[in-house]
Parts: sequence; C-alpha cells; structure tokens
Amino acid sequence: MAIKKIIPNHITFLMGGNESWAKERNLSVLDGYKKAYEKIRIMPSWLFSRGIKNISILAFSIDDWKRPREEVNTLLKFLSALFCENLEDFKRQEWRIVMTGKIDELPGDLPEICAEIQRETKAGNKGTLNIYLNYSGREEIIQAIKKMISNNIIAEQVHEGILRKYMFNDEIEDPDLIVGFGGINKLSGFQMWQAEKSEIIFLKKDWPDFEPLDVENIIEEFSRRKNEQDEGGE
Repeated sequence: MAIKKIIPNHITFLMGGNESWAKERNLSVLDGYKKAYEKIRIMPSWLFSRGIKNISILAFSIDDWKRPREEVNTLLKFLSALFCENLEDFKRQEWRIVMTGKIDELPGDLPEICAEIQRETKAGNKGTLNIYLNYSGREEIIQAIKKMISNNIIAEQVHEGILRKYMFNDEIEDPDLIVGFGGINKLSGFQMWQAEKSEIIFLKKDWPDFEPLDVENIIEEFSRRKNEQDEGGE
C-alpha cells in the first residue's frame, strides 16, 4: 500500500557533525562551520519548493560562548557575512528571515544587521527561515517567566497561551519535525517548549553533507510515521 505523502509545515534542523566533517577532510573546525553556514544559504529552496513553509535552525547557541574567543569571533564573522552578502538574494527569492534569541546582546553591529534583514525581508511569502542566535531553550523559558513577573502576571492568569506570548518568538508555529545531524541523538536544549509533540529524526550524516535527496527521505519518513499514527488512531 502506497504511503500518503504528508508535508510538514515546519521543520527544525540541528546542525550536528560540522567538526567531524572537517576532521575527516583534514580541515580546521572553522572550515567545518564555514561550510555549515554556507548550507544555511542554499538549503531553504530545497524545502520551500516542496511545500514546507517554515524552517528553523540553530546557528549560534548560548553554549557557543564557551568556545575559544578566536573561534567565537570567527563564527560571528561567518554569520555576519552570511546575512550581509545574501540579503539581496533572500529578497529576490522572497524568503522571510526571522531571528530568534537574545539578539540585542550580540556584539558589534550584529543586532543592527539582524534587524535590517528582518525588516528588508518581512514581505517574503515563499517561506520563513527562522534563525536562532544566542539562544538556549532554558534561557527562553526563564526570560518568559521574568517578563511575566515584571508585567505583574499573577498565578491565576498563567496558562500555556500566556507563557507562549512571552517566549522569544510567539509567531512561529511549533515544529512538526526536528532533524538532527552528525549522529548526535539529543536536542541540546533547543526548542524545549515547542518540541513537545514534534517528530524527531536523527541522521548519522553530517550537516555539511545535507543534500536535496535527504529532504525527500525526511518527508518520506515523516509521512510513514503520520500514516501509522492515523491507522493506529493516535
């Protein structure tokens, strides 16, 4: 019996395996991350063209600040270049770019760059690319609680909807599917609140090797699971 294809509305990606990818090729760790960030530029078209409307990706976590200073500085330069050099291309392809996390606490002109790219692409209607920067799931929940307290929200007013309102970004729907790479079988604190009902697929393939065929395989596996759940009455 043929599997009914079900297209997820929102897929989240965890960019695992960048360092192992570089090591296998006798390259530096930073070469691996440069390749990883380049993939962010090209892969959305593979998904948007297949009917997926929203993509989220963790590009720089709060834990990344623990890396050596030179490494951190280089990663942030890679991100700045990704945004500045590709803004016109994002606009041409009509992608909407959203930044989620503690953006205002990023160094240098990155907060202004992030604000500009969101402003310049807000009319994009071919798909939304949600890039997480300076983010952790625990910090998102803690910050939401602090904002609620500062706004005098009392216990009787607390419910799922009000907590969501105070998250970093309450506009993006919860992910239908989360895909991890590099054989790393954990979410690493990403989207702790939003991932409650998400399907999760962990791939052994490293993120820099992600290719269009993988998108088809991911959709096929997602469809298989959803078909089985429908048959089982879940």
